Amino acid sequence: METARIGRQVIRLRHPPGVVSFASIGGRMESRGPLAGRFDELDEDPFFGQKTWEQGEAAMQSRVVRRALHKAGLAAPALDMVFSGDLLNQCIGSSFGLREFGIPFYGVYSACATMGSGLSLAAMLIDGGYARLAAAAASSHFCTAERQYRMPVPYGSQRAPTAQWTVTGAGCCILGERGNGPYITHVVCGRMVDMGITDASNMGAAMAPAACDTLSALFRETGTRPADYDLIVTGDLGQLGRNVVAELLERDGFPVGISYTDCGLLIYDRERQDMHAGGSGAGCSASVLCGHLLQGMREGLWQRIVFAPTGALLSPTSTFQGESIPSICHAVVFSNRKES
Repeated sequence: METARIGRQVIRLRHPPGVVSFASIGGRMESRGPLAGRFDELDEDPFFGQKTWEQGEAAMQSRVVRRALHKAGLAAPALDMVFSGDLLNQCIGSSFGLREFGIPFYGVYSACATMGSGLSLAAMLIDGGYARLAAAAASSHFCTAERQYRMPVPYGSQRAPTAQWTVTGAGCCILGERGNGPYITHVVCGRMVDMGITDASNMGAAMAPAACDTLSALFRETGTRPADYDLIVTGDLGQLGRNVVAELLERDGFPVGISYTDCGLLIYDRERQDMHAGGSGAGCSASVLCGHLLQGMREGLWQRIVFAPTGALLSPTSTFQGESIPSICHAVVFSNRKES
């Protein structure tokens, strides 16, 4: 049987699924950032009309999927399946937010790379004929993440210069076998990379080697160069991680130049909003993709981009036990042309 794999990590989709619809939601800090105009919905209320921050994040997931469906003129039963995840224990932001939809549900977790894994799985299943329409969604919330991973928010602990601000946001992308585009032409399956970093306040440095591993695999196995893409976007490495990736890729013979940026650098004004190294969270790359990048492709700003969100696969327990931080990066290639 002919294989769609063209290397150890890269899969070329024979029938690239197209984007049918996409939507993004942000919170108060996101409404003050440079991409505010790209969000479908912005809410100043951190509870999103609910009683707790966790319920608010679940409400974000529900609202962003409903909005993506509405923009496509679809009802929930039209979706064959949804892949969704967040940063909360047992992914309760996703499961509680989508439990009333009645859509076949796969909860996925790749930390801040969750949108990449969800899109990859949805695209491969559609390409293989196992689904016609599938959605990928992800979210994060500053207050829920701080409560789970770090100090209680009212404590007001000082943040390290390398720290990033968890995005309060969510994104949903619906893919279909007959979507109008952009199209997902390639999927890059990430490998876990652990360089022994234990500082949970320096996620960019921990995740950068995983991003380099995935991007190098893409260029090497497809025979392409960074210049073959209009934009290469990781997320959410922030400023420090972005610089490390650029250095590592140049060492590997793939200098990225000015075409490379990071979702954590796009979503906030680091200086004016005092965001230290930039944004983070599963909702960071998801909302930037579904609020800015895909819209920009439809407007013709870019014809071909690499979306490569990154995730740190740690937990509060592993951090307290002194474990290092394994990281992952799952990437997809979006193109305005079907490249099968």
